[in-house]
Amino acid sequence: MAQITCQSEGSHLGNAGYMYAEYGTECVQHFNGQWAFAIHDQRQQQVFLSRDRMGIRPLVYTQTKGRFLFASEVKALFTLPDVERSVDLTALNQLFTFWSPLPPRTFFEGVFELPPAHSMIVKNGQTKIWQYWHQDYSPNEENRSLDDWADELRSLLINATQLRLRADVPVGAYLSGGLDSSVTAAIIRNYTNAPLNTFSVNFNDKDYDESHFQQEMIRELGTDHQTVCCSYEDIGRIFPEVIQHTEKPVLRTAPAPMFLLSKLVRDNQFKVVMTGEGADEVLGGYDLFKETKIRRFWSRQADSKIRPLLLKRLYPYMKNLQAQSPAYLKAFFKIRHEEIDSPFFSHLPRWDLTSKLKTFFSADVKQQLVNQDPLSEFSQQLPEQFSQWPSFCQAQYLETVNLMPGYILSSQGDRMAMGNSVEGRFPFLDYRVVEFASRIPVRFKMNGLNEKFLLKHAMRDLIPDSIRKRPKQPYRAPDAHSFIDTNKQKARFEYVSQLLSPDKLKENGLFHPTTVQRLVKKIEQGKAIGTRDNMALVGILSTQLLVEQMIHSNPVSTEKSTASAALLT
Repeated sequence: MAQITCQSEGSHLGNAGYMYAEYGTECVQHFNGQWAFAIHDQRQQQVFLSRDRMGIRPLVYTQTKGRFLFASEVKALFTLPDVERSVDLTALNQLFTFWSPLPPRTFFEGVFELPPAHSMIVKNGQTKIWQYWHQDYSPNEENRSLDDWADELRSLLINATQLRLRADVPVGAYLSGGLDSSVTAAIIRNYTNAPLNTFSVNFNDKDYDESHFQQEMIRELGTDHQTVCCSYEDIGRIFPEVIQHTEKPVLRTAPAPMFLLSKLVRDNQFKVVMTGEGADEVLGGYDLFKETKIRRFWSRQADSKIRPLLLKRLYPYMKNLQAQSPAYLKAFFKIRHEEIDSPFFSHLPRWDLTSKLKTFFSADVKQQLVNQDPLSEFSQQLPEQFSQWPSFCQAQYLETVNLMPGYILSSQGDRMAMGNSVEGRFPFLDYRVVEFASRIPVRFKMNGLNEKFLLKHAMRDLIPDSIRKRPKQPYRAPDAHSFIDTNKQKARFEYVSQLLSPDKLKENGLFHPTTVQRLVKKIEQGKAIGTRDNMALVGILSTQLLVEQMIHSNPVSTEKSTASAALLT
């Protein structure tokens, strides 16, 4: 099982069993941190399992004839001969909509994950699962000033950071050059006596590189800093190993540089690292939240020619989107009348774009999924009070319960760190911070289109204006270019050629060989445009890797391609 890292009543907790002995299954209410554990209760003849509130740590399980099996990784379950290996097509359908399957499904048929903030009892061959903690964005009537809200947020973040510095080993910190990791590092420097060792990743491709901002914070804080520089070939080379750790397909290569970054941390003899993940979700940082606000504003005057122009304020780091005409943007972000009251209003453009990748599914897979509706499946998991929350908060909830635990904290976070035996810690995901943030008035989360307004205000004396006021740029990494060299019009690695070959695609049966071949040719010739083509290639390749490595148990070589011909002929 994954390591237990939590705090109980102000002291480090190394063994959840002591708390269970005193409080029973309610022991988790006294924890602050991250955990996934199982306790065998001999007296009650039962096993108690639990997973942390935000879903930082993984816990998977399956049942075979007469046995209940659990682990922190699916690979551990697959070492047992009676655990069958096959793809869950419903999970695949959900992943190619939401970026990750909806818990309790995993990518593998018959293997399930305990959802975040849930506990479980196994007794007499029966299982009981319940949710022990909920997020609540109900509007409140607290009449508090901006400074009052900011002071409490600052105090909570300082304490959450100090709490997570407790360790028997030195603790490092990621420093991306963005606001969130800069806040964490600044708190360590100004409010603790801990040495500040920081780590960052930058890219040869300057479209993704943030080293200028990293260097500014390094000078500001005087940190002992280490950097790993990541090239296209670095990402392609490490990708098969990355997918072995994610244990689910991914639609972006972003986990790969994070794997290299955690290796840098470990190579420098650090086993624990602080990160700024979670701030965007709980404090309102993503452009998706701006998008929601603009689309709601536009929907009130659907015929307006001026309001849609605000869409130009979105995604400044996406050159292809910025180059489009206002007419294209209106069409891309269009508001259908029937969508205005949808609980998924905020996420429909993203999910619609992702769902277009299903055109690459094989005819057989499409047939088996013809009657499935992922949105309907998701709607059944929404809390009863969801419709009463502000639209902005609905978007926050969807991001926090879906993409964050399903992709950011797992595929991009914990699994990449633990792949190098490094433990990530997340001050912004302290449950006290999360509960406090849910009560913050929306106008203080996003002031106009100024994201994370309260956080910026609370930390204004600790963070340089150049960092605090810079446009939001989410962490990204090169995608298709990491696998295909458009200059040579061929794959960079043999495994890419093999796994995307018509024969291998036909053998695995999940994707249509001819359709995939057209995509690869398009990328080879440098004609791939935008997010869709990049997501398609990464999603198909990562799925093929999973099937090859985890279902067929075939190792994947990362030898460089020597063929001079095009990838597919």
